[in-house]
Amino acid sequence: MPVILVEGITDRIALEAVAAKLGRDLAADGVNVVPIGGAQAIRRAAAQHEGKCLVGLCDAGEERWFRRVLGDATYVCSLDLEDELIRALGIDRAEEVVASQVELETFRNFQNQPAWRGRPVEAQLRRWLQNGGRYLRYPPLLIEALELARIPQPLVDVLEHV
Repeated sequence: MPVILVEGITDRIALEAVAAKLGRDLAADGVNVVPIGGAQAIRRAAAQHEGKCLVGLCDAGEERWFRRVLGDATYVCSLDLEDELIRALGIDRAEEVVASQVELETFRNFQNQPAWRGRPVEAQLRRWLQNGGRYLRYPPLLIEALELARIPQPLVDVLEHV
């Protein structure tokens, strides 16, 4: 049984959404996506799944941890998952998804906070998506809004590996 080791639950949710969008049933394929609770847990997680086909998905800042254990079976998001999705959608389309959830005003209020005022919209949106439970709700919504050809390559590649 192939196992995809990911840093956290958000990554699992996103990979499951991408698989569904691509018409793939991971459970039927015998693929298990396992959140490991942070990159530093990669060695322990890999040991728990010894003997299985292992592959990993991580953020750029955690690549060294994953590569030490998984080598070339490591797929890396540029900054992180949210960054990949925002870049794939573009700011306008990402904000349309936020608006569809009746949260655009909440995002605008966040943008207006002194600590975030004047920062690039991409950075504001990325941070906003990572807070308040949105990190669990938004990945499938953002992925659903993507055209197939715009799905971030690391997400496609890790699924193709298994």
